[in-house]
Amino acid sequence: MTADGRVAIDPPSGVDTSGAADPPGAADTPAGRDTGVRTPRLGRWLFDPAPMSRLAALRLLVFGFVVVDVLGLHTSGWYHGWADPVWYEPLLLGDALHLPAASVALVELLRWGSVAAALAAMTGRAPRLLGWTVAVGWTWYQYVAFSYGKVDHDRADFVVALALLPTVGLAHLSDRRRSEAAGFALRAVQLAAVATYFLSAWAKVRFGGWEWVNSATMVRAVVRRGTPWARWLLDVPWTLHWFQWVLFTAELTAPVIFLLSERWRRRAVAGWFVFHAMTYAAITIAFWPHLVMMLAFLPLERGAEWLRERLPRRVAATLRSVSGWSS
Repeated sequence: MTADGRVAIDPPSGVDTSGAADPPGAADTPAGRDTGVRTPRLGRWLFDPAPMSRLAALRLLVFGFVVVDVLGLHTSGWYHGWADPVWYEPLLLGDALHLPAASVALVELLRWGSVAAALAAMTGRAPRLLGWTVAVGWTWYQYVAFSYGKVDHDRADFVVALALLPTVGLAHLSDRRRSEAAGFALRAVQLAAVATYFLSAWAKVRFGGWEWVNSATMVRAVVRRGTPWARWLLDVPWTLHWFQWVLFTAELTAPVIFLLSERWRRRAVAGWFVFHAMTYAAITIAFWPHLVMMLAFLPLERGAEWLRERLPRRVAATLRSVSGWSS
């Protein structure tokens, strides 16, 4: 007898009741049963299920960038293997892990090991083992470069991506599943990318004061490394002064992107890409790994689907073989 006066009858022994209809609210929990416990709004936002194909596409771009970066973009870690250890200044990571000064053998191992592991990881096989191998190798290789000079802040969010993307496990470009693990990894990458903007604005105020926006920072940058596309701005200095205010405001308000609709969020990402393109055209500075991380805001799986439908069969077959891209 239940509390509301009804008689509870147990099913006969041996009868399978697994196909019985679930009670109202059963779909509210992953297990299919309503336990009465509701996930906090922040938890739902952080673990909002995302397409596995989107994560697979981002992971492919991340590992591809590692190869391009190590071999072509950021190669200073390579020649630091020949540097005199007297110039070695351990960063916090080095102090904590007691990392030694770089040697030629260590640098070569990190350099080619990162490239080999990234190429292997692009196949989609052994995602955790290969993914974390890339994370350790690439991060250590960057550490070697930064222990002898300037630390590039645009690579911090890339470390977050390398550390978290392998946690999801197997994922392919044609994977139609949605996963909370994929959602959390993508959200963490988004948060790290936006934090790079916001903390950059905070650093300007912390070290340069509020007068940073009224200083001649951009004028100095154009004088030092300006291209013909930007040198004419020195004759109209108010434009560079105005640009500093625009840049500072955009960085400070970057977290607003999470409050925008999907359509306006994509437009905001496009706006940031235009800004970085203008910066590169003016003073040849580009934050390449950060730009890869901003792609986490975009529906990459749609681009992968578009390519699959339009690429020649031979190229599509190659993609299937290296990334598990099935029809």
